[in-house]
Amino acid sequence: MKVTVVGAGNVGATCADVLAYREVVNEVILVDIKEGLAEGKALDIWEKAPINVYDTRTVGVSNDYSKTAGSDVVVITSGLPRKPGMSRDDLIETNAGIVKSVTENVIKYSPEAIVIIVSNPLDVMTYQAHLTSKFPRSKVMGMAGILDTARYRAFLAEALNVSPKEIQAVLMGGHGDTMVPLPRYTTVAGIPVTELIDSEKLDAIVQRTKTGGGELVKLMGTSAWYAPGAAAAQMVEAIVKDQRRVFPVCVKLEGEYGIDNCYLGVPVILGKNGIEKVIELELNEDEMAMLKESEGHVREVMSVLDKLNNK
Repeated sequence: MKVTVVGAGNVGATCADVLAYREVVNEVILVDIKEGLAEGKALDIWEKAPINVYDTRTVGVSNDYSKTAGSDVVVITSGLPRKPGMSRDDLIETNAGIVKSVTENVIKYSPEAIVIIVSNPLDVMTYQAHLTSKFPRSKVMGMAGILDTARYRAFLAEALNVSPKEIQAVLMGGHGDTMVPLPRYTTVAGIPVTELIDSEKLDAIVQRTKTGGGELVKLMGTSAWYAPGAAAAQMVEAIVKDQRRVFPVCVKLEGEYGIDNCYLGVPVILGKNGIEKVIELELNEDEMAMLKESEGHVREVMSVLDKLNNK
């Protein structure tokens, strides 16, 4: 099995490293526009193999997509990272051009690949990749929900002083301030989280989750990479190993939740064919209202992309 990661920055390199360390596939190709960057990081990961005891081969290339031919999964992390004071939406014009070009290159050599988008603004970059590839929705998806849910679970684990392994949660909507964490579907070893934490603390954790990316940008001056890279790698593993894991993933909705032709995070089953099934939860009135609000925000940014593409 072969996976390509496009973009050898912090997120892409972390994704490649996790895939290698976990021996998810036989070969990981790391691609970047900057001469020598992908080659150097891939070599560094390979030289770590005897220490961490894995045999996944990592290979780096600069702008040579022919080396990616026959990839089973392609992860696209390319694009400008967020800077302090910058919203994800500010990135749209530049990153849409990058994602379009990269998608054209990868599908040229891997027409059967499943494509995972990590570039921001995530929901709209997934839309761009879908427009460019013309692949079915099962084969073009965005990584956001796994990362956002992980942050939510980590904050809950800290507040409750329990292992994060015990916490399961569902989070929906766009990747940004209008995301929709769902406490009603959050459990700690099967116990509803609402029985273990008061509503005020839970509301504060939900709010922190919504702004989790921005919190890290303020602290570091750039976007996060360990958790996003690991989240993308987890999606790859579910696909190539046909694990049929249930994850929140950005996908084009086609009538689910009463929403059509909009890219939002919803729970899906991930397996060898990509998105095997979109799971439709029974949301209550308040949850549906929040999801519709998130839809409205994503559609606004999708319309910006449509205008750019129609220039």
